[in-house]
Amino acid sequence: MQILRLTPNDLSRGSACAVAIGNFDGVHRGHQALVSAVVAGAALRQLVPAVLTFEPTPLEFLRPAEAPARVMRLRDKAQTLAQLGIKRLYLARFDARLQSLSAARFETWLRTTLNARHVVVGAGFHYAQGREGTVERLRQAGQETGFSLQVIEPVCVDQQRVSSTRLRQALAAGQLREAQAMMGRPFCISGHVVHGQKLGRTLGFPTANLRLGRGKVPLSGIYAVRAHLDGAVYPAVASLGTRPTVDGVAPLLETTLFDFSGDLYGRLLSIEFVEKLRDEERFSDLDALVVQMNRDAAKARTILAAMSP
Repeated sequence: MQILRLTPNDLSRGSACAVAIGNFDGVHRGHQALVSAVVAGAALRQLVPAVLTFEPTPLEFLRPAEAPARVMRLRDKAQTLAQLGIKRLYLARFDARLQSLSAARFETWLRTTLNARHVVVGAGFHYAQGREGTVERLRQAGQETGFSLQVIEPVCVDQQRVSSTRLRQALAAGQLREAQAMMGRPFCISGHVVHGQKLGRTLGFPTANLRLGRGKVPLSGIYAVRAHLDGAVYPAVASLGTRPTVDGVAPLLETTLFDFSGDLYGRLLSIEFVEKLRDEERFSDLDALVVQMNRDAAKARTILAAMSP
């Protein structure tokens, strides 16, 4: 997949495309409906299927203290969109210049910079300064400047609209089955294994560490997980959080693979979250922590052994 970073002043970037617009955090079933529509629309019109999203998100730029944790890292988002058939990912830098675009300027930007000939958005889509742009205005702009518009209605799971907000709430509550129903796949975090303090090794639980690269995470605690590595799947137990017993600060994902031996440093690992075991907690000393880690590992093994291959 081609990834293009954009600013409001860029000239044409790429051949004619069909583009779906949104944050796509989590690439849940609602997002997948937009992607499916844009891939089909592109095929019908012989265009490149594309997605336009924003880095940082508008709320991260406008009110960073209030911005929610992201469900999905950019690497995982790009990979998932590519698997769904997207061939071009536009990353628009959301800053003061983009925020100040008028609706008319945004519409021109779509048509000229993105070379959009077909646009797909959700029913509640707004755009431009002060959210002055509406779906009906975008439809009219397309008729005037040369792109068609397709509007996708919300997708519901359990009679409720699927949204990134609802998905975050499920993850924060440890409701992984509900999150999976909204995403259409298990919740995963992937990244390259980095060196840590190697404390786990001294405690009898060597861990593969993934740094999360941002201050907020959508969930925390101890989990039964499955670790995906080079096509193989390993049962594992993982801790996601700040490690209060050892006075950690930055969020870290630490995973102990049960049936693996070898060097994982630098390798790409994808952690599939299966079931939450408990919240993070501070223990009085490392001995108490090790006792609980053994309990967690035993419980994770039992849960994972009961799963279908």
